[in-house]
Amino acid sequence: MLIYILIFLCLSLAGIAVIQFFYLIYLDKVTKYHKNRIRLLEGRCKHLSSRLKDSETQLLEQKAITDSFCDMIEDEDEVWADVIED
Repeated sequence: MLIYILIFLCLSLAGIAVIQFFYLIYLDKVTKYHKNRIRLLEGRCKHLSSRLKDSETQLLEQKAITDSFCDMIEDEDEVWADVIED
């Protein structure tokens, strides 16, 4: 009877070892997936950062153009004021 109990315990421990082995394989695949996903997200972050930098420079250029245009309009208003007074 003791031999049957020992055989049962050995098979139970072997089953637990197999379950742990498959779980480790699963965790390895999940880790690889997360590493690939992080690499992909970092690449997208670099791309979006460069686009943001380009957009900021374009926005500054547009602001400079609108400021210069507003200055031209203000100058024209002063000329018209002189013409109307005359």
